[in-house]
Amino acid sequence: MNMLDKVPSCYGYVILTYLYSWIMLGYLAVKVGGARKKYQVKYPAMYSDKDQIFNCIQRAHQNTLEVYPQWLVFQTIAAFVYPLTASVLGAIWVTSRFFYAWGYYTGDPSKRMNGAFGYIGYLGVVLMSIYISLQLLGVF
Repeated sequence: MNMLDKVPSCYGYVILTYLYSWIMLGYLAVKVGGARKKYQVKYPAMYSDKDQIFNCIQRAHQNTLEVYPQWLVFQTIAAFVYPLTASVLGAIWVTSRFFYAWGYYTGDPSKRMNGAFGYIGYLGVVLMSIYISLQLLGVF
């Protein structure tokens, strides 16, 4: 029996959402690498004592890495039961990380809030995960 026969066809969107997040992380990493060269921030230094723009570029990437594992867990839980909804919410969150980074790249940290709409996607999969756990426990 083919395993794909057991997976709903719309689960392909979940996989595409994960691939989209991989592209986003790669983009952010490349931007940090370019900024390291441009602002002459040598490894292993995480931040610059001289240049705030580099620090903003680095923080956009670092903050995304800080929240990414939690997003992956909740995205995965939500996608097991509601793959299409989780994919839409995931795509919102991933897209928001670009806007978050682009705002941060201006050097004005307050502009990172251009990506605040990502909370819709992030909190959406968190709430879906809670709902699913309560369904499994027989509360709903």
